[in-house]
Amino acid sequence: MTRKLKLAVLISGRGSNLQALIDACALPDFPAAIGLVVSNEPGAAGLDRARKASLDTAVISHRAFASRAAFEQELHTRLSACGPDLICLAGFMRILGADFVRRWEGRIINIHPSLLPALKGLDTHARALEAGLQEHGCTVHYVTAELDDGPVIVQAKVPVLPEDTAESLAARVLAEEHRIYPEAIRRLAEAADIPPRTPCQ
Repeated sequence: MTRKLKLAVLISGRGSNLQALIDACALPDFPAAIGLVVSNEPGAAGLDRARKASLDTAVISHRAFASRAAFEQELHTRLSACGPDLICLAGFMRILGADFVRRWEGRIINIHPSLLPALKGLDTHARALEAGLQEHGCTVHYVTAELDDGPVIVQAKVPVLPEDTAESLAARVLAEEHRIYPEAIRRLAEAADIPPRTPCQ
């Protein structure tokens, strides 16, 4: 079997995509394991999910730091101590700076609720309806210094129905997010297309 990738998962909220990764990692043939869950929000419900799964957690509140650079330095230090193969952003509501991304180049992935490159940024479901799109979906991609601009790993599509609201469309897209995030990690593990786990500067 392929060596299990060590994951660090960054969250800010309810952690439903984190739960999808927890469930996947519980399968005996899944090629990854979660080494650390980090939240920038002390009250994030996803922390409870992590604790129930007996995972190591850390809270690094961005509000406790005078600058984004200081916050990201602390985040980098905690992640370096964990030594992950992959950093998985799962509803992490902070934009990571170019210096942080450079330090972990090729090892940060994100799940975004649109078919990138369409609808970068926030409020994607309402914007899909406003634009009259026939198709919507989600994307797992590498994180680069440009927002929602990194190479695509896997996507899933859902039809936009005439009766859809932003909420109903979001629910169908979320179900696909839960499916494709573990799939993307499996693909990366099988392709062995990740830089060796080494200390970052």
